[in-house]
Amino acid sequence: MNFRTLDLNLLRIFDEVMAERSLTRAARNLAMTQPAASNALRRLRDAFGDELLVRAGQGVQPTPFAQALWPAVRDALSQLRAVIAPSEFNPADSRSTFELAMADATAALLIPSLLARIEKVAPGVSLRVLPLTTRDPRQMLETSEVDAAIGYFPAAMAAIALSAMQQDTPDNFGHERLYGGDYVCVMRRDHPLADQPLTLDAYCDARHLLVSFSGRPYGFIDEALAAHGRRRRVVLTVNQFFTAGQVVAQSSLLSIFPRHFVQSTGSAELLVERPLPITLPRVHVDMLWHRRHDSREDHGWMRAQVLDAARESEHAESRYQPEAETATS
Repeated sequence: MNFRTLDLNLLRIFDEVMAERSLTRAARNLAMTQPAASNALRRLRDAFGDELLVRAGQGVQPTPFAQALWPAVRDALSQLRAVIAPSEFNPADSRSTFELAMADATAALLIPSLLARIEKVAPGVSLRVLPLTTRDPRQMLETSEVDAAIGYFPAAMAAIALSAMQQDTPDNFGHERLYGGDYVCVMRRDHPLADQPLTLDAYCDARHLLVSFSGRPYGFIDEALAAHGRRRRVVLTVNQFFTAGQVVAQSSLLSIFPRHFVQSTGSAELLVERPLPITLPRVHVDMLWHRRHDSREDHGWMRAQVLDAARESEHAESRYQPEAETATS
């Protein structure tokens, strides 16, 4: 390849297609027709002697060469953009739409504060909150289904940490810890177990409701119980904490919630919290995003708003906590 004859504008198209993993969306973002974008990619393939991107499902998949090339192209374009348009994003004038995936209880806790912040400084910005249907949202982020995912992602976080330790493995995902908390067992206030210490035997003998995004009636609580040679009977699975709170408040079922989710159910006054009879690690809520958005000022701004809203929500939860302890002790 002769660099002196390479049309550098092709690299901008390559970067957009890599970011979107879709020729159609990339062409739309660049205000060009899809045939024109396709022709630009063909010219770039000829120049590099590599397919670069191949069709995969509804989008395109990069070749190993394209994956290795992209970080350098993205960095070069980002540096050039910073020099030419250092203040390109203005929240007050923005009409951007951001798509965030999270569970219903996370949204109930986070969105009011986030929306208040956005309405104050960026009234033209819109949010779309999509349901979180997995404990590993990396595929959603890889295919640009959402701009960021917020939730408890233990397997994904472990995989990202492992990738970061392997220098030859691209680190495609950024992350930020928003807040953490403990799990509690919840039951209705007049439940037979509500006025006594919750023992492991009593817990295992009870009937249980499991909040499961996948619908699978087996979760990390069951794994922890199995390590102690115990098991419980899950008689109902639901995919929303709000629904779980409503059902537990009107039944004899027990359920496990992150403590900060209890208030989000709308049934907190009907529920009693009890410490678990088994030790579990703290639940951590993280925000994940794909690093292809790192150079975009609007995405960086939105992540900063989410972080500030999470801190505000966490402070509100800590103010609530002493009263909750008194009521359930």
